Amino acid sequence: MTSPNPTTTPDPPVDPAPKPTRRTFTTEYRNNILDEYNSAPHGEKSAVLRREGLYQSQLREWAQARTTAAGKSRPKAATNPDNDAATRKEMARLTRENARLAKQLTQTEAALEIMGKLHVLLESISESTDTPPLPKTP
Repeated sequence: MTSPNPTTTPDPPVDPAPKPTRRTFTTEYRNNILDEYNSAPHGEKSAVLRREGLYQSQLREWAQARTTAAGKSRPKAATNPDNDAATRKEMARLTRENARLAKQLTQTEAALEIMGKLHVLLESISESTDTPPLPKTP
């Protein structure tokens, strides 16, 4: 008696599509795309992404990596004590100005609140006297 199945095992099916590989980008390509993207007008930025098949998050990561790499390659500037003193002096001046403006804003808001209440009071007095209101002048 012969078996309907042959004794040899059939080959496994061959996958017609090759295994996908992750794209890699050179530093030069990344910098070119970042420069092109940054120089593109507002409405054209997405066209650059579509043309290259990229996502905005990739460009964000590339830009961050570029600034990090640029920061590592630059030598640190020596601190200038005169510059620090000037910075502290400017900070103190701005803090005083900020406090002055905050006080002025509080006074203005209080005055506006009082004027609003006065307006309501005058309207109620005008209505209670049964006198016609004055015509508005342009």
